[in-house]
Amino acid sequence: MAPGQDPVRTNNKKSRKRHARNREYAIVTWIIFLMFASLMAYVVYFNTHVAASFINSPYNTRQDTFSDRVVRGRLLSSEGEVLARTDVSDDGSEQRVYPYSNAFAHVIGYASNGKSGLESEANFQLLTSHQFFLDQLKNELTGSKNRGDDVVTSLSAVLQMTAYNALGNRRGAVIAMEPDTGRILCMVSKPDFDPNTIEYNWNYIIADENDSSLLNRATNGAYPPGSTFKLVTALDYYRQNRTLEGYTYLCEGTITRQDHSIHCYANTVHGSENFYQAFASSCNCAFADIGITLGGASLRKTAEDLLFNKSLPFESYKTSTFDLQASSPVPLVMQTAIGQGNTLVSPAHMALITCAVANGGTIMKPTLIDSVKNVDGEVVSTTKPAVAARLFSEQEAEVLKTLMKGVVDYGTASALSGRTYTAAGKTGSAEFDENGSSHSWFIGYSNLDDPDLVVSIIVENGGTGSESAVPIAAELFDAYYSR
Repeated sequence: MAPGQDPVRTNNKKSRKRHARNREYAIVTWIIFLMFASLMAYVVYFNTHVAASFINSPYNTRQDTFSDRVVRGRLLSSEGEVLARTDVSDDGSEQRVYPYSNAFAHVIGYASNGKSGLESEANFQLLTSHQFFLDQLKNELTGSKNRGDDVVTSLSAVLQMTAYNALGNRRGAVIAMEPDTGRILCMVSKPDFDPNTIEYNWNYIIADENDSSLLNRATNGAYPPGSTFKLVTALDYYRQNRTLEGYTYLCEGTITRQDHSIHCYANTVHGSENFYQAFASSCNCAFADIGITLGGASLRKTAEDLLFNKSLPFESYKTSTFDLQASSPVPLVMQTAIGQGNTLVSPAHMALITCAVANGGTIMKPTLIDSVKNVDGEVVSTTKPAVAARLFSEQEAEVLKTLMKGVVDYGTASALSGRTYTAAGKTGSAEFDENGSSHSWFIGYSNLDDPDLVVSIIVENGGTGSESAVPIAAELFDAYYSR
């Protein structure tokens, strides 16, 4: 210490320097800790919320890394039937096999030339292995691949084959769902393709614009809804009037407003009818008259409440379109009220609306996966039913149920009455050209007291709903109750 220097002041100065350095170390330590904690939080978030969708992305090269270590798992029906599997040859080469060929083409999809359907949606699960860890360790040491998890779908092989065969060689789509769970039991679209040979036939398939066989018409088709839209018009009328009682109309087979005429099918004269009779007989004249009283703005609001122009709770879908406005001309309002005009909808969307009717106004999130199991059959995860949206009130659902019951009891779908089960629904004939050619529609559900199964069916160029779509619904309902 230099002569005359104060030892106390010197020690205090050194102490302040040490405290300053300690504060700097503490700040750096806290920064490192916070960075580490943030990193760990993101890792947890990524694995619980993002990983599956990230790995499922077709642009993610990590898929190749997974397939290098894991043999792709199987896709199974709800009854345990194999819908897709990977066969491994002695030389280690792998081949994806689809035992049902074309029957599940769109809903199961394909895993070459990109991925589609459940092969895409469940890609993460199929390339993840929860095999017993000692077996995994053994495979790692021997250079063998682990077996990917199996995905048990909600699809019924019985109902899928029933719908596939019933549609025959006609174009169209069929979808069947459980209204109280959202489980999709079958989904058929035609024209179709064989996923076993899609790699070989790829160039031919994508070049064939006439068939558009890769298009899943159930979820991505866009059709005029025809008279199935009268369900929306009826709901709008009830919301404006709070009752269906008191409405009467004298149908003479044709209605003309502002030089525009609308005809009932085959110019049928229905005579004097109330609201229930007009709905059951699918009277175009009465519903054109109803549409005029409602107006474009009111119809648009109710349609959008039912998810027209809105997102749908499917993995892949075509947004349904509705373009009426308050200023829309009367002829367009008349056409739109009976399901013509510019309105377009998918069979899957009409299935959701029907599910809402059957389920008291609420739609459940549509699901195709029941559970995931490892190679030993142990359950890895299960899918629980979840509410997607409420479209209308329980009271409104009861009104629509009554209308749809009349269609089967004494209306255009009377072919479904007198069976071992009860049913309700709505037929539709959607014109699509100037010659009056029409697509055949049916939407409906079985078991009025406790609805079991909702169906939505379209047969392209199939004529009336009762002519082509209703018989398919009958086969589906019959198969469901005879399983």
